[in-house]
Amino acid sequence: MVGLDPDPGKRMALAWAADAADRRRLPLLLVLAQNLPTPGYRPTGGRPSWEEWNEALHATGDRLLKDAVAFVESRHPRVRVSGLLTEGHPAWVLREQAQRAEEVVLGSWHLSALQELFTSAAVTLPLIAHAPCPVVVVPESEHVTQRQPYFVVGVDGSAHSAAAVDLAFEEAALRGAVLRALYVWHPPRLGVLDEDAAVQECRRLLSETAAGRSAAHPEVELHHEVVRGHPVQVLAKASEHALGLVVGTRGRGGFTGMLLGSVSQGVLHHARCPVITVPHAHDQ
Repeated sequence: MVGLDPDPGKRMALAWAADAADRRRLPLLLVLAQNLPTPGYRPTGGRPSWEEWNEALHATGDRLLKDAVAFVESRHPRVRVSGLLTEGHPAWVLREQAQRAEEVVLGSWHLSALQELFTSAAVTLPLIAHAPCPVVVVPESEHVTQRQPYFVVGVDGSAHSAAAVDLAFEEAALRGAVLRALYVWHPPRLGVLDEDAAVQECRRLLSETAAGRSAAHPEVELHHEVVRGHPVQVLAKASEHALGLVVGTRGRGGFTGMLLGSVSQGVLHHARCPVITVPHAHDQ
């Protein structure tokens, strides 16, 4: 499923969703949720009546959906595509539709944290926090990938990062890409008595998380890396030229009941490649 941007010029998320549906041989649902006039609607003359506004809004939405369906059909003729035009806040509409989805794809406006939380465009965080399936956030501006394509996955030894590693292997296998599994060690403010031992423990957790998954996907070239630094900064930098960055929705050190971990929130704002957030099975 892909949540359509009301701006018809923004097609990166739609393209990602169409490509993913084609690779996975799945049908694609395009969802356009409207609760404000779209850019294509401009009233003429005096103040329009509610009926006129509503009719114009739906007409614009129908046109946007038809154009988006045509875009997918021309890009991947074998993908079975359908559209849904509905009223309501996009975050809640998409959350409900996500109950039946394998994956949800959204565009990214790279809003600031305050904008993301307090404007009507606040779709991404509420959806990721509650969606039962992976959510892909695709930046509108194209980024340059390396000649040898790769995915990056953040690992911290938690069940959430284990679910992220599973999906990262799957995505890398589908794309014929290398997988970089990163464990980012962020030293505590007061330091540790034995830094070497702490790093060795990180390596052990990283190896354990990847164990067995390499056997299931022998075609995927896997690189293990333990990197010192802040997780958001390290992951964003490492994925600068990646096909995508995969993270769990929560990780170690989070408080019980938190809707979305600080690392997954941080990379959404700083990464320049598509970010795939993966819920743990117990969250679904």
